[in-house]
Amino acid sequence: MDAIPAPVAEAIIAAGARLDQRNWVPATAGNLSIRLDSGRVAITRSGFHKARLTPGSLMMVDLEGRPEQPGLRPSAETLLHCGAYRRFPEAGAVLHGHSIANTVLSRAAGESITLSGYELLKAFPGLPTHEASVTLPVFDNDQDIARLQRAVEARWQGMDVIPPGYLLRGHGVYVWGADMEMALARLEALEFMLDCHLHETTTLRRTA
Repeated sequence: MDAIPAPVAEAIIAAGARLDQRNWVPATAGNLSIRLDSGRVAITRSGFHKARLTPGSLMMVDLEGRPEQPGLRPSAETLLHCGAYRRFPEAGAVLHGHSIANTVLSRAAGESITLSGYELLKAFPGLPTHEASVTLPVFDNDQDIARLQRAVEARWQGMDVIPPGYLLRGHGVYVWGADMEMALARLEALEFMLDCHLHETTTLRRTA
């Protein structure tokens, strides 16, 4: 059985520390993955704090989420990572985080949240200007991850433009990119805009 390449492990470990610095992966929350050249996926194991990851905190699964080492337990939402990789061949990394902004906003939202007019919209593909908008789908949280992934896929099929991420109600956000640096950039841009949206919404409520 092949080991996870050192550069891949290092990228996931560094990303875990970066998300922890921003308080986006409290306790053992969140999960991070990178698609390998073989088509397999290197992903964080369940129960590990993302600020203290080591190569032993990672494991490999196939694109159906099946562990290469049956004795190791992958992150609970592994199937959501695999779903993004199957749907988007260009995706090379997937990140899942739990920020205050995405958690609060998703709890209050309907089926989506629209972000408009932000300069950081340019971090997303096909949006060269701030004069645009992104609509993020919001899905009800579900402990049946296979059923949740089916709901995500069904919504994707009905959309003309696939968004660069989505929210799970009261749970967190998922984003992906061509590589880990791109996924991190998109996550940071999205979290900044969600934080702004939360502040703006709170201010409007106070002044209403």
